[in-house]
This record gives sequence, structure tokens and C-alpha cells, in this order.
Amino acid sequence: MPNQRETILTALHARLSALPGNALRGEVLPERIPTEGLLILRDGEPGEPEVTLSPLRYHYQHRAEIEAVVQGAARDAAFDTLTASIGAALAADRTLGGLCDWVEAEAPRPVDLPVEGAASLKAAVIPVVLHYSTADPLG
Repeated sequence: MPNQRETILTALHARLSALPGNALRGEVLPERIPTEGLLILRDGEPGEPEVTLSPLRYHYQHRAEIEAVVQGAARDAAFDTLTASIGAALAADRTLGGLCDWVEAEAPRPVDLPVEGAASLKAAVIPVVLHYSTADPLG
């Protein structure tokens, strides 16, 4: 049985998979970017938890990352559409079906990446903070 952290990350990946564009988890950037864009979910860092003792609970603010990448002549509009769809998907259910206390994305910092012999990429890392509590940091 997967632990709570893995269950939450799997639910987040499933939410991203429903968006336009291809959604991967923990993969390397492929050679070809789909027309509608590409999302890569990185597990990120759970950080140091706050601890309460009665009952024993570990409260995390886990920082996962979504890499959003688009390519093509209309990459600015495609990037805007892709990032807006991420925001709408997260805002539709801030608890991922009750798995988290709260989910919030931070603003992306887009960059243009030149590609030799092809249209440049527009990419950004979008930090997503997952607030959740667990009775066991390994379970």
C-alpha cells in the first residue's frame, strides 16, 4: 500500500493528466514536445515537518514542482493556456479529494530556451505546495 505522500503525488499527477498536454512524472524532457505542451511532475521536497505530540502528527508543506514546456510559433499563448489550466485544475479541488489539507501553486517564472535548428521552447517550473499531515513520516 502506498504511503500518504505517494498517494497525494499520484492524485496530483492524475489531475495534471486530465489537462491538455502530455503529463509525465519524474521523466526527462523528451526530444519532441507535443503541440499542446508538456507537463512533468517532480516529487520535490517534503521539507522539515512541524510536529504535534498529542496525538503524534507530522505536518508537511511539501514542495512539488511542475515543469511546463511548450514549443512552436504561438508558444506564448500556448504557455498561458497551459498554466491557466493548471491553476483551474488545482482551484477546482484544493484538497485533491480530501488527501491534502490544502494545495496551492506559486507563480511560474517563464524562460525562453533556444533549440538549435528548431523553434525555441518556453518553459517554467511551477512550485506546488501540498499541505498535509501524517502519523508517520515514512508511512
